[in-house]
Amino acid sequence: MARPDTISMNRRWRLPAAVGLCALVAFASRETALAAIGRTLVCAERAPSGDVILLDNFDYDYGLFRRGAELQRAGLASRVLVPATTSDEKDAAAAAREVANAFARLAGLARWDFIPVEQMEPISLNTAYKVRDFILGEHISSVTLLSPGFRSRRSELIYRSVLGENGITMACLPVFGATTPETWAGTWHGVQDVALQFMKLQYYRFWVMPFLRQ
Repeated sequence: MARPDTISMNRRWRLPAAVGLCALVAFASRETALAAIGRTLVCAERAPSGDVILLDNFDYDYGLFRRGAELQRAGLASRVLVPATTSDEKDAAAAAREVANAFARLAGLARWDFIPVEQMEPISLNTAYKVRDFILGEHISSVTLLSPGFRSRRSELIYRSVLGENGITMACLPVFGATTPETWAGTWHGVQDVALQFMKLQYYRFWVMPFLRQ
């Protein structure tokens, strides 16, 4: 029969042992959990199909242009749409166009259409309206959206709503650089990007799209 002091000691160690085991499990699975957090910001990737390729071009991400050129060469679509925010200043508008055109030429795009977009809040939603007007004017019925990885869920939400109500179908392809859902927590820049995109996604999901839609 166990002595009372032995039973008491065993009980005292149960809670620390349980806490330690939980911490060990959490540590061992942290990479899976962090990757899952990153993936909540990524659009549901579907097979690319569309009359045109649309670049989600807000930060002049060259990776989007390069991926667009790859899909264009693979025969996905002959045209690539490149929206870019401009300002009322003539020089700034010209600079935006030149940067986009330089990226397009460097990536090897065969054909692209530059869509100037005024910088008016909420910027992403108003950009989607401008793109919609262009697409409707060109009688385009389907689009493949290329979007920066951690921004892509928000862009998919916006474009699918704005384009979908006009009968335009859309596929979304996330484009990643060095930072991915598996690696974002390894750098401060990655943590900052994920945190910012998470907050913006909630802003658009719970405020902009329900209340500020035209």
